[in-house]
Amino acid sequence: MASGTRWAGGAAAAVAFAVSGLASQQARADSILAPAGPVGAGERLILLDALAIMLAIVIPTMVATLAFAWWFRASNTRASYLPGWDYSGRIELIVWSIPTLVILFLGGVIWIGSHDLDPFVPLPSTAKPLEIDVVSLDWKWLFIYPEQGVASVNLLVVPVGTPLHFRITSASVFNAFFIPRLGSQIYAMNGMTSQLNLRADRPGHYLGLSSHFSGDGFSDMHFDVAAEPQTQFAQWLGQTRARGPALDRAAYAALLRQSRRVAPYTYASVEAGLFGAVAAQRLPPGEGPPPGATGAVAHGAP
Repeated sequence: MASGTRWAGGAAAAVAFAVSGLASQQARADSILAPAGPVGAGERLILLDALAIMLAIVIPTMVATLAFAWWFRASNTRASYLPGWDYSGRIELIVWSIPTLVILFLGGVIWIGSHDLDPFVPLPSTAKPLEIDVVSLDWKWLFIYPEQGVASVNLLVVPVGTPLHFRITSASVFNAFFIPRLGSQIYAMNGMTSQLNLRADRPGHYLGLSSHFSGDGFSDMHFDVAAEPQTQFAQWLGQTRARGPALDRAAYAALLRQSRRVAPYTYASVEAGLFGAVAAQRLPPGEGPPPGATGAVAHGAP
């Protein structure tokens, strides 16, 4: 009996270890340190540059601490004991110049990177950007392809190598749109429109998520990002147009109701001007968290 219990416990531990390994592997796969586009690559470079600049002061400081502790130990008779010492201009110069240089280098890297990766600036490309309108709902994401006339919920399908121009708003509370491997989190606000330019440079399935708490269903507010070759993206468009409901104002009103863990699905057609009506608040807003709920966020305000 005891051996059976130990076997079961060992099996459970092995399963838990395997699951945790898969989870950590998935986390690494969705990491901002594994970019799949130029914006994500630029942001990773900023992070690595900032790390290197900070380590340039952290590592020497740690080494100097150990060296001083060793050299000025009680048993070292060669160390000079200067009880009357109180000031050194050279030490003051080092103490102040190194942090100043670190701040200047960090500020320069961030300043240049902020301008190079401005989310409102189109990415350099000879290809025409794909326009995608994004609406943050409770607790799901609506993606509208205005030029193709289709839409999807919790599913973003994009062609590889084509610049993506997003217009982003919220039908409810303050939220944040983020695809870690493509880069640049940006906020979705009720009554306002944000812009974001991204590109996926290789095929794959990536994680998209809300990175700002927005109510009870926030933890499940994820969406799938499928970066497909142009031919497969065209096939997806054709299949989407061939089946599914139409997204008009009545369908949007039903979609606006709060729901959680919504499986991805598509709309075969979209009413013209729907995104503009949502962004301009010509349509009623979503419910949002109930009044008095912990962590509730007001419409259009962080």
